[in-house]
Amino acid sequence: MNQLNETYIPNYVLLAESGELAQRVAALDAMLASCDICPLDCHVNRIEGEIARCYSKYLPIVSSYCPHFGEEPALTGTNGVGNIFFGNCNLRCSYCQNFQISQRWKEEIKNEVSFERLADIMLELQDERGCHAIGLVSPTHFVPQIIRSLEIAARRGLRLPVIYNTNCYDSLDVLRLLDGVIDIYLPDFKYSDDETGLAYSKVEGYFTHASAALKEMHRQTGDALLYGADDLVKRGLIIRHLILPNDVAGTEKTLAFIASELSSRVTLSIMSQYYPTNQIDESHAEKSENIMLLNRHIRASEYDRALRLLEKYGFENGWAQEFEAEQYYRPDFADRAEPFRDRKDFTVGTSEEVAAVESITAE
Repeated sequence: MNQLNETYIPNYVLLAESGELAQRVAALDAMLASCDICPLDCHVNRIEGEIARCYSKYLPIVSSYCPHFGEEPALTGTNGVGNIFFGNCNLRCSYCQNFQISQRWKEEIKNEVSFERLADIMLELQDERGCHAIGLVSPTHFVPQIIRSLEIAARRGLRLPVIYNTNCYDSLDVLRLLDGVIDIYLPDFKYSDDETGLAYSKVEGYFTHASAALKEMHRQTGDALLYGADDLVKRGLIIRHLILPNDVAGTEKTLAFIASELSSRVTLSIMSQYYPTNQIDESHAEKSENIMLLNRHIRASEYDRALRLLEKYGFENGWAQEFEAEQYYRPDFADRAEPFRDRKDFTVGTSEEVAAVESITAE
């Protein structure tokens, strides 16, 4: 374990002080005039309010923000991650657990906030809620706006690590501009081929773009996580992978890619929280053969196979959710203040309950 003995100061603070962060903001903002901040390359002028695939204009959309206690233990700590959930998305996942805010753009457009208000939210999560990090959830389509607000917040005293919690369908040009700005990359590596990404998330070239994005994130952070004196992660890469029924996600190919193209020493987070929702519940099951493949929870045999594959490919660092995780990770954004109310209640108890994950091995 790489551990600091002194207080961690995020690099974005130094970039803000030097003026470099403002230059990054300008470069990112310019991309919105003919938007190519994600691989969709819609080329609409979002600065002028034009919308395309992500249904998002110039101002950021904040659908919810709160301390969240369901992230990996080395991120959550005692006070949680200050997650900011951005509305809309550049994917259209048919099974999205956050569909209430990711796929209802006519409602979410009402939740636009100013750059100053987003900076206020970051500072509130730090100063009033005592969170250990700022979690940017579904940030891809709002990166320029987020970094503009981050620069404001840094000048006003923000000092928490920033977590980039992404679906991994990210632009390499954007990620390069985030080098040294983002402390912790938390990508969800969804599929092992492009065809599946098109079938279930409605985007071209998912694996092609996501695999390139992962390589760039790994280039920036390397294998090892950097821990603070509080034993929480301050910098690094944690790759999530959600097990899907009928191996729709291609778990073995996914893990084989990570081991061969990145490293078997990177930190993984294997998630078993899948449950049929959004377009996959029983009322939609007759729509297509693709949907039928996902219209159930994962089986114990599928979960056990994923854990065996970790050993096969030599992964030793990270976490795997317990098999029963789907019972606890069910957001309801009808309550924007506490969408994970049940999950928070579950974490107050014994250390075994709080974890709700089992370590792959100790780092």
